[in-house]
Amino acid sequence: MDALIVSLQSVWADSGFQGMTGGNVIMLIVGCILLYLAIGKGFEPLLLANIAFGCLLGNIPKTGFTTDPGVMQVILYGINNEVFPPLIFLGVGAMTDFGPLIANPKTLLLGAAAQGGVFIALIGAMVLGFDLREAAAIGIIGGADGPTAIYLTMKMAPHLLGAIAVAAYSYMSLVPLIQPPIMTLFTSKADRQIKMDQLRTVTKFERIIFPIFSTIFISLLLPPVCSLIGMLMLGNLYKEAGCLDRLNDTAQNALMNIVTIMLSVGTGLTMEAEKFLKYDTILIICLGLVAFAAGTAMGVWFGQIMKIASGGKINPLIGSAGVSAVPMAARVSQIVGQKANPANFLLMHAMGPNVAGVIGTAVAAGTMLAMIGPAGK
Repeated sequence: MDALIVSLQSVWADSGFQGMTGGNVIMLIVGCILLYLAIGKGFEPLLLANIAFGCLLGNIPKTGFTTDPGVMQVILYGINNEVFPPLIFLGVGAMTDFGPLIANPKTLLLGAAAQGGVFIALIGAMVLGFDLREAAAIGIIGGADGPTAIYLTMKMAPHLLGAIAVAAYSYMSLVPLIQPPIMTLFTSKADRQIKMDQLRTVTKFERIIFPIFSTIFISLLLPPVCSLIGMLMLGNLYKEAGCLDRLNDTAQNALMNIVTIMLSVGTGLTMEAEKFLKYDTILIICLGLVAFAAGTAMGVWFGQIMKIASGGKINPLIGSAGVSAVPMAARVSQIVGQKANPANFLLMHAMGPNVAGVIGTAVAAGTMLAMIGPAGK
């Protein structure tokens, strides 16, 4: 009997129950809530479900994930050493059609304008007491680009990764709720009714030369984001070349799915109670909303400028798609425009600034890295 009691005591001493803290319990509840939002409400389920489950795993005591060799160490290595974000960009590039941007290069300006929210949030974060690198990482939430947010955060402020990643992916999933009120606030009904001319046909040569030229130019200008831009454009080259179908299929499907699992679960693993349950987390989530809303507003404002400059030929709604939530932000532009005018078809026009936003967010991240430098330097 004594031996049984000793054995049970040993099991209890080695169990996670014995090491549970109040913070762990709270984070397990947070993980379950995020799972409900992902599965029950459909908020960015492919990403948020994995982040939520990673949060559950990361708050089980005594697992040894951070010290013992194994698959979790491999996942955390990919997060900590910037392996997964470039691979995600490879898949994104393979699924992205840059045709609307090539057909109407002026929409690149809308993607650039929408990055204004990044710098507004950066200033706000510094006012609230974050240091410059932390503020830069928080600001990038406004680009609505999860992989870029993770990439920059790991370079600038890795201790904030969990909060920034959750904020970035949460706001990406809430694009259809957040953007329409801002879009209608800064446009009139007449603005929203504007029909745009059909885009010209883009040649195969233009589609092939675009990723090559973009990689060379942007990487020479901002070497810190060469891996992101390079992999984005390599994936797009797979799509457009016409002779790389097997690689394109792998990048779009198998590789993209595998890396998405690794990246999102690894992000959830970083949401440990002692790192996540801080007052700073609330500030980050609020600042992320400010960044995203400001980016949307600035895109629409610049759309108004382009409308005036074009003599009323550009619908300012497409400026809201300058954030890089592809293709959801472009679809929202289409939906809002079609409510005002059922004959309005803005989707392809909005895809121009939308894909420009992907490039713009990476350029914003590279600019901050070049100007501020990564942590530890």
